[in-house]
Amino acid sequence: QVQLVESGGGLAKAGGSLRLSCAASGSIVSTNVMGWYRQAPGTQRELVATIGSVGNTVYADSVKGRFTISRDNSRNTVYLQMNSLKPEDTAVYYCKFRRVYYRDEYWGQGTQVTVSL
Repeated sequence: QVQLVESGGGLAKAGGSLRLSCAASGSIVSTNVMGWYRQAPGTQRELVATIGSVGNTVYADSVKGRFTISRDNSRNTVYLQMNSLKPEDTAVYYCKFRRVYYRDEYWGQGTQVTVSL
């Protein structure tokens, strides 16, 4: 089992910045992928960005150039730096931890991000 604790959500104005953090604990394995997903009301959960244990990243087109995902393997923590925020970035952001060889995944409880004009 893996437990995830997210922090850093909140309210920001358009053009502003927020930083999300997600700390993993429990049965951490070295080969894993951590990532952020988001879900706005009435929509499906969508990928924001992922980062592998060796630092390889994937971004949704909608956040490229504005968001940066990073990780600290010594702390089992993933970060999402969100700059140039837009109202359409408003959503609940979820952290996900995927253990590649176990083929399982775990989700955080979600943190609300609200961007106002």
